[in-house]
Amino acid sequence: MIVWIGIGLALVTIVLVMWMLLTRRLREKYAVMWLVIGLAVLIVGLFPGLLDGLTRALGVQLPSNLLFGTAILLLLGVALHLSWELSLAEDEVRRLAEESAILRLQVESIQARVGLLEDRGQDPESSD
Repeated sequence: MIVWIGIGLALVTIVLVMWMLLTRRLREKYAVMWLVIGLAVLIVGLFPGLLDGLTRALGVQLPSNLLFGTAILLLLGVALHLSWELSLAEDEVRRLAEESAILRLQVESIQARVGLLEDRGQDPESSD
């Protein structure tokens, strides 16, 4: 029964990721990671003997220990990847805010100079 739940969960994950890709709710660089995870779970669900062989090859006592260890490593990798993406996004937001502030200062300076020039042009006593 648990194998069918795993296969169903993998299929739901793959279909959900594909739907999010088609509706542009998920970018490709994140979708690849989830599709690989979904396909790996699907393969392990379809061929449970593969997990037993891998468990013996790696020297792990129980297949469930291998699954939990792999899941922990995957979640650690996902969290690290998302932290890296968040750091990049924060740097870009900071850089854009700084550029926006510089451009606002330049626009205000230009508006002040235009205001001065317009005042001089309207002033009949101005000799400049």
